[in-house]
Amino acid sequence: MASASRDGTPGKRRGSGTNRSSSDKQNARGKNAAGKKGAPSGKRGAPAKRGGPGQQPSSRKPHRKGSSRVDVESGKIRLNNSKPARHQVAEVEGDGVIYVSDGMRLQKVLAAAGVASRRGAEELIAAGRVEVDGEVVVEQGLRIDPNTAIIKVDGARVVIDESKQYLALNKPKGWHSTMSDEHGRPCIGDIVAERVMAGQRLFHVGRLDADTEGLLLLTNDGELAHRLMHPSYEVPKTYLATVRGEVNRGLGRELRRGVELEDGPVSVDSFALLEVNQGKSLIRLTLHEGRKRVVRRLLAEVGFPVTRLVRTDIGPVALGKQRPGSLRVLDNKEIGALYKAVGM
Repeated sequence: MASASRDGTPGKRRGSGTNRSSSDKQNARGKNAAGKKGAPSGKRGAPAKRGGPGQQPSSRKPHRKGSSRVDVESGKIRLNNSKPARHQVAEVEGDGVIYVSDGMRLQKVLAAAGVASRRGAEELIAAGRVEVDGEVVVEQGLRIDPNTAIIKVDGARVVIDESKQYLALNKPKGWHSTMSDEHGRPCIGDIVAERVMAGQRLFHVGRLDADTEGLLLLTNDGELAHRLMHPSYEVPKTYLATVRGEVNRGLGRELRRGVELEDGPVSVDSFALLEVNQGKSLIRLTLHEGRKRVVRRLLAEVGFPVTRLVRTDIGPVALGKQRPGSLRVLDNKEIGALYKAVGM
């Protein structure tokens, strides 16, 4: 029953209106605490959303175990393991130069190729004279894959592939520029027979007619051989020619201007008169033509038939004092110079 106040107004019942019991207050406190923790609904255990209402969900994909991860700043590619091993890292520098951490040190590669001693190779690197895949390298100790890297020293390529063969032959007079001859005549295949039997596949770069002596290159590097023979690369070839008749120096000007032959004009790049004696002359001429018997036909056309012809140079490779019928292995400097001459 409601009790009256002293002024006669009816009193309020306890527990009604704005007055709440202690248990109600405890329940309210619990709900407020749950709201502060970010629970979105009344479901128990529902995770709270992170961030404000305007934040977009992360687009970052979970990284799967065993896949690779790229560190853009350092340029390293690393497998997703807690502690990377040496062989798991490849570093990329410049415009695609790849240094492989389990590869061979650059100075060791240069030393093994015969370019210089290891100490000398380090000095070449420090001087900025070494390129790898088109980029100058000045840092010591970088590891590369010698089977795939293109290495150059002073612009000349260093050939690392040990399966490639590069030989210089001084072809004797009377020998044919073939690897075999069905008529049993002497040919350059007879000179390299032991190498061929040992499994080396060799072919000659261009030809010399049987009566011409001198430098002939043999290799199993098909791309280099193709470029050396192709006229578009204009690889110069130098000859010593003994001719009948006493040549005057005016012949050089005529040959530089060009002489018309039945298969087109021919001109020389350089000409030198070395000797005139008793109706014979010794001349040296350089040209980049590769047509059949072109030197003999050219000199015959201007009235000086050839009695002896020796090729002494092909691009940067010289015959030197190599005796007739002998072979020698080109050194790395010569090979690199040949590559450079044909843009490889």
